[in-house]
Amino acid sequence: MLPIKIATAQFENRSNDKAYNLGVIRSIAAQAKSQGAQVIAFHECSITGYTFARHLDRRQLTDVAESIPDGESIQALIAIAKELDIVILAGLFEKTDDGSLYKAYVCVDKTGLLAKYRKLHPFINPHLTPGNEYVVFDLLGWKCGILICYDNNIIENVRATALLGADIIFMPHVTMCTPSTRPGAGFVDPALWTSRETDPTSLRAEFDGLKGRSWLMKWLPARAYDNGIYAIFSNPIGMDDDQLKNGCSMIIDPFGDVVAECRRLGDDFVIATLTPEKLTQSGGYRYRNARRPELYGAVISAPHKAVQKVVWMQDTEK
Repeated sequence: MLPIKIATAQFENRSNDKAYNLGVIRSIAAQAKSQGAQVIAFHECSITGYTFARHLDRRQLTDVAESIPDGESIQALIAIAKELDIVILAGLFEKTDDGSLYKAYVCVDKTGLLAKYRKLHPFINPHLTPGNEYVVFDLLGWKCGILICYDNNIIENVRATALLGADIIFMPHVTMCTPSTRPGAGFVDPALWTSRETDPTSLRAEFDGLKGRSWLMKWLPARAYDNGIYAIFSNPIGMDDDQLKNGCSMIIDPFGDVVAECRRLGDDFVIATLTPEKLTQSGGYRYRNARRPELYGAVISAPHKAVQKVVWMQDTEK
């Protein structure tokens, strides 16, 4: 494997405005390409918008969703990748011929669709069908996986993707700045976003505190460290429907170190050079080789009924 330059981006998407969002994706991708990026990753549902989907009935969500790869947005994304000669990862709602609806994330290049992944643990709309498989694919000589947002909270998903051979795991999110049972969690006042140019200090304190980045750093670096992989985290910034998001898209290396991070209070991207040597130098690589699955294989695979509760969704329903 040769070193690879990957960018991760953040931007303020518009709900169900695919043309606008694709325009921003193109603009940021072009800037990243001009600075040497070979790949750029955008956040969960970056093409369609995300949080607004909790208000939609099945027909409305079906109208927003598209087929993959024949849908208009994926074809537009492929055209952008071909024009700029860059690999692009982005997300949207998917519909299939049998009427199923999924939360999808795709990787495209100038030749077309390279990979498609369906979120395993969707919750934003009850009409979404959970995905049922992991995805690992070749990208410029590297093995890559994808896990969307909540999927990364279940540590088995990250370990399984790594064991399937992933050197890099793309982790698109729409996360943080929502209420939870943990101390310090909560929404961030949208008024702070409006006044970000005159009072960036108050907004940064909320974005970087326990409502945002401080919570993320409790667990995200551990996913990379424990598994000896590169984690490409992408998250929107600004208003997503009625919720304010804090961005801080970042790239974490197999040592668990943040090697690049978006820090602007606005649309942004950063680039990191990923080198293959770190994969085998990392502690996670050694720990994976030291596993003894005969001790816990049966424990992990024992029957279990999945129960997924998202606190802020329950609060808003009330």
